[in-house]
Amino acid sequence: MVAPTLTREEELHWIALKLVPGLGTRTAGKLLERFHTPQAIFRASRTELEGAGVNGAVAQSIASGCTFEDAVTQQEKMTQAGAVLVTIGDPRYPAALREIFDPPTVLFVRGRIELLQTLMLAVVGTRRATPYGLAAAERLSADLSHAGLTIVSGMARGIDTAAHKGALAAGGGTVAVLGCGVDVVYPIENKKLAAELAVKGTIVSEFPMGSVAFPQNFPIRNRIISGMSLGVMVVEGAQYSGSAITAKLAMDQGREVFAVPGNITSKLSWGPNLLIKQGARLVQDWNDVVAELPPESRRHLIEQGRQRILEEGGAAGQPVQASLAGGKDSELGPTARRALEILHVDASVHLDDMLEKMEDMSPSELIAALFELEMLGLVKQLPGKNFVKVW
Repeated sequence: MVAPTLTREEELHWIALKLVPGLGTRTAGKLLERFHTPQAIFRASRTELEGAGVNGAVAQSIASGCTFEDAVTQQEKMTQAGAVLVTIGDPRYPAALREIFDPPTVLFVRGRIELLQTLMLAVVGTRRATPYGLAAAERLSADLSHAGLTIVSGMARGIDTAAHKGALAAGGGTVAVLGCGVDVVYPIENKKLAAELAVKGTIVSEFPMGSVAFPQNFPIRNRIISGMSLGVMVVEGAQYSGSAITAKLAMDQGREVFAVPGNITSKLSWGPNLLIKQGARLVQDWNDVVAELPPESRRHLIEQGRQRILEEGGAAGQPVQASLAGGKDSELGPTARRALEILHVDASVHLDDMLEKMEDMSPSELIAALFELEMLGLVKQLPGKNFVKVW
């Protein structure tokens, strides 16, 4: 798709409109419907603006052009960060997002902008995820990515991070929608992930460059996560968590809602389990999601898969296998094999507990075996010398 020729001056007007204090997304959308372009809005008189439903203070801010100086600064920051502006009239703007009640008038974008035109699925969940939740999010995201879907999440710690990593590991596309500027890394521990997303994936925000991640920003950004997606899959989350809010937004937007069932004794399973009781699609594997997509979306994924096979010149591939051990267990030494048998996918095991079960093994031998398993991608180390088997 050919990028529209948005001049520097036109871009400046779009940003200046976004920066008008007190001008909400819905009102900005109504002004664009009436005046068609930001330039026409800024040329309008205060009386014309008030006649279009804008209150006096906001009309005065627009008429005064007080935001243009800040808009110039925004353009400079965009250049420094390698970000581009995608307006609501831009053909690169996600078509599904344009259909929601209050679509953002502009998106600040870094990375692979073409991913905004792909079929997307949101994967969301708690920041305080269990080993089971992290494994499920990463594995399902990898499988769905391999099936041709672009994984959308919020780059928060926990489930969001696992979803992005799963998609990247599968060589697929992933989009991070932020509650801050696209040049701001939040949380800071995801600095490396953000750098990878800016190259291999896409980072999107409706918040101006340099915007801080205020708590009130996240419910606002959640409507974009669900709005640009075919559906939302909730992996773990409390009953009234942010992921539950995103699922509610998805329902309001007419999107499919999926949920990964969890342990009934865990509070983090209340959210997805309740969604299943309320009619959300239960997800055990990637096909549970793909089977529920609209027919035209499924046809698109099938054709996309055929094209990939032809380009690769191989036979039809299958999504990531349930366990990586299948082709690698022959490489393992006896200590590594025993360690792998002790470890679980859904719960971490501490190093000391493993040593108790392997009394004939010295700490150095076990640590070497665990390192071997990590290098093969069969085991993952968690903070505090805890280990889990990779699903």
